[in-house]
Amino acid sequence: MRDITAEKQAVQSYLEALAGGSGADGIFAQDVVAEVSHPWGVRHGADAVAQVYCDLRAAMPDMEWRPEFLIGGENHPDDRAAFDRFSPLVGTWGHLQGTFTSALFGIPPTHGAVALRISQVHHLDDDGRILRSWIMPDLLDLMDQAGVWPLPPMLGAHGPWLAPKGGGGVRLGATDVDGGAASLRRVLDMHHGLNTNPTLNLATLDMEHWAENFMYYVGAGIGTCRGTSGFRAHHQLPFRSAFPDRHSRGHFVRIGDGNLALTGGRLYATHQGAYLGSGPTNRAVNIDVMDFYRFDDDGKIAENWLPIDTLGLLHQMGVDLLAHVAHKAGSFRESL
Repeated sequence: MRDITAEKQAVQSYLEALAGGSGADGIFAQDVVAEVSHPWGVRHGADAVAQVYCDLRAAMPDMEWRPEFLIGGENHPDDRAAFDRFSPLVGTWGHLQGTFTSALFGIPPTHGAVALRISQVHHLDDDGRILRSWIMPDLLDLMDQAGVWPLPPMLGAHGPWLAPKGGGGVRLGATDVDGGAASLRRVLDMHHGLNTNPTLNLATLDMEHWAENFMYYVGAGIGTCRGTSGFRAHHQLPFRSAFPDRHSRGHFVRIGDGNLALTGGRLYATHQGAYLGSGPTNRAVNIDVMDFYRFDDDGKIAENWLPIDTLGLLHQMGVDLLAHVAHKAGSFRESL
């Protein structure tokens, strides 16, 4: 039986070390594989995965890891998944905070403090090293902080995500297995209610699993929403209109820990409507997402944090936002 408490603490220690400049030794297994949001992509091997954190530290040499949400648990099954799944898993979101002194993929430095939102899931091997990872830095939010926002204004609010209300989002102690299983069960029931209503008549969406004034924090491009009306108007309607045939082929992560839970996977869709300023392309796209949840005392979803690889999605739609930002910052191509 794996000691999930020890694994949560190990992941927290590893992320602190990586933010502080540690290399791959003692942290990553040599055959580690990481799926990282655009532009890094899938990385194979310890040095290649560690390079993600090296790239970030080169931009923010004094950066530190500030977790806001960290849970661990056995990965619950998903019968839809035809890919390898790993268990147990540790999932976390937080910020890499530091002074942004050097450009990152063409995003110009501010020479001031920034907080780069980053969401991660990790699986350790039997020797306690990271063997499988999913890593999602929100570079679009960094563009916003750097004053080079490249898209139309967000429908939701921009700005930092707040940590779980009342604290307690970082659960480094023993995992609450029974409470976590109940929280995850409620999440999956909620997913079923949303996914069995594919229409654009959002008034019929099943919202019984949500608290009245729930907070919905979505990655930059969509932004933060509050309550049912914000959820429908700022996220669900634009997203469903653009990707009406969206579907999942299974979650890579399904874990619960007390009143907190986490799911994550890849959506597949055809870009059939305008989205974030880009007209329909009819291209097949995939969309990587995670969902972190906090339930209130009534068993309702009070807060939901949703990192999404919007840069990667737009890149598949033919929109290279990193090249656009680099061009605006003075690093532009002069030949085809």
